Parts: sequence; C-alpha cells; structure tokens
Amino acid sequence: MYTSYEIAENYLGAGEKKVRMTAAALLISGILSGMFIALAGAASTAGSIAVSGANGDGAGKLISALLFPGGLAMVILCGAELFTGNSLLVIPLLKGRIRLSEMLRNWAFVYLGNLLGSLLVAALVVGGHVPSLFSGVFAEVILSTAEKKVSLSLQDALCRGILCNFLVCVAVWCSMSAKTTGGKLAGLYFPIALFVISGFEHSVANMYYLSAGLFTKAAYPELAELAPGLSLGSAVMANLIPVTIGNIIGGMGLGAALYHIFSKK
Repeated sequence: MYTSYEIAENYLGAGEKKVRMTAAALLISGILSGMFIALAGAASTAGSIAVSGANGDGAGKLISALLFPGGLAMVILCGAELFTGNSLLVIPLLKGRIRLSEMLRNWAFVYLGNLLGSLLVAALVVGGHVPSLFSGVFAEVILSTAEKKVSLSLQDALCRGILCNFLVCVAVWCSMSAKTTGGKLAGLYFPIALFVISGFEHSVANMYYLSAGLFTKAAYPELAELAPGLSLGSAVMANLIPVTIGNIIGGMGLGAALYHIFSKK
C-alpha cells in the first residue's frame, strides 16, 4: 500500500489532471457520479424498508449504512468526478500546483454535473413508479426523508455537512492508499458507512433525496401531507446550501491538515 506521504504526492498530479479536464468531460463525469450516488441512495432506501418497513430505525438504518458505500465505490473505480471528494483539491492548491480559479471551475462543473445526474435518477425512479414498491411504503419513506432534511436547523445542516465530508474525504484518501481494487473498496467502505449510520449530511446524496421527494410529492398528491415543508425553496435554502458549505469546510479542512502533515515541502 501507499504511505500517506506517497498519497499526498500522488494527489498533486491527480489534482492537476482534474482541474485541466475540459468542461464537457467534467460535466459528463459529474453526471455519472451524481447517478452513482443517487442509485446508492435509492438502494439504501429499499434495503432499509425491506428490513424495517417505514420505521427506518435500528436494523434498517444499519442496512442503509452497509449499502450506501456502493455509490462511492462506483465513483472511485470508474474514475468519475464527485464534488465532495474534490474538496481535497486544496492540497495541490496550497502546494501551488493549481490556481484557485482552476479549483473553482472544477467544483462548478462537477457540482452541476452531480446535480443533473441526481435529478435524472430521481426522475427515472419516480417515473418508473418505484415509490409504489413495498405497497407504497417506498413513497412514504422518500417523502419523510426529504421532509426531515428540510426541517434541519441551519446549525444542524452545517455541522452535519462538515462531519460528513470530513469522512468522505477520509474515504477517498484511504482508497488511494491501496493498489488493488479490493483494497480500494475496503479503504472507502467504513468511513462512508460511518457517516450514513451517524445521520450526517452529504450534498450530492441530498440532491437525490430532495429531488426524489419533490417528484414524489407531485406524483403522489395523496401523500403530500407527509412532507408539508418540502418545496424547491426549502430544499435549496434549508438544506442544499448550508450542507454544501459544510461539506466544503469539512473537506478543505481535512485537505489542509493532510497537506501540512504529509505534503513534502
């Protein structure tokens, strides 16, 4: 396996390649990542319902945590671009290997791509009447999940976002320590499972959960009362914006710490 010093050195080159991708490549790669994370979110919901029904606690929460790492596994192994993981671009930025404008450009196109990919999967899930599965419990859980996310206080959304992306970036870092596919999967698995079981907030995952909630609310009006506070405005203002800010703080904070510890001067 690679040492942390070697990972830091390797990421400098990887970061340079990331920021110099064409806009089209960043967007398409971002769409794929958004789809991967959204598919993991849908599967996590289904797994939780299969075990504990609409309750979602206990064993159901554990199953969600065990399934969700599959999303990042697809991102890593397919070489796609994920906004939250790209917070580690602060490492080559601090080293002077990339410019701030290049990092922000990468984030913008990847974030947009992640959003489009998440929206696509959410639309296909609802369009395919997946929420009708489990006698309609799937729809109820989609709506209750989205409602809980828009009901978070600003402090809760921000803090949970910081903790989440700290762990996501740890997962990316751990996966880079391995030279084999199995090692990469093992490295990323536990940090992601930890953030899910702890209820932390991931902006890209929430792009799916919130959009699925909005689409389900429109497609199943008889269940709209399960998510009275859910709207496009609340999804963006009460969750996506503060969680995204939290994710940036958590990811860049870890990246800056790793840079100062392991990056060769």
